[in-house]
Amino acid sequence: MVDSIADAINTIKTNERIGRKECTLHSTKMIRAILDVMKRESYIGNYAEFMDGKIPRLKVQLSNRINAIGVIKPRYSVKMTDIQKYEMRYIPSRDFGILILSTSKGMLTNKQAKEQSVGGRLVAFVY
Repeated sequence: MVDSIADAINTIKTNERIGRKECTLHSTKMIRAILDVMKRESYIGNYAEFMDGKIPRLKVQLSNRINAIGVIKPRYSVKMTDIQKYEMRYIPSRDFGILILSTSKGMLTNKQAKEQSVGGRLVAFVY
């Protein structure tokens, strides 16, 4: 596993597509932060951490509200003024979907980053 974030996003996408109610992911701080943003925006249900032997894992409840989800590579560094350019590239229409950014204030959506006037690195998109 080279990119744990891409692996987690791909697992969520695959399980959403086939209609499962939950999936299991590796647990890292970054993945938990991404899941917190998705939970706040109601794209997933709750998630819980458990131990699989000595390996920490996450059980995620899916809500079947995701049309598309993907990781953004390379992780572009964006200024607050450039967020709209990437919204047009990755989100199909205005107010339909989110970009997830890693900022100095934690993981934020594109709307929250604009409100707080911070830039960061693009991580993923969901709609």
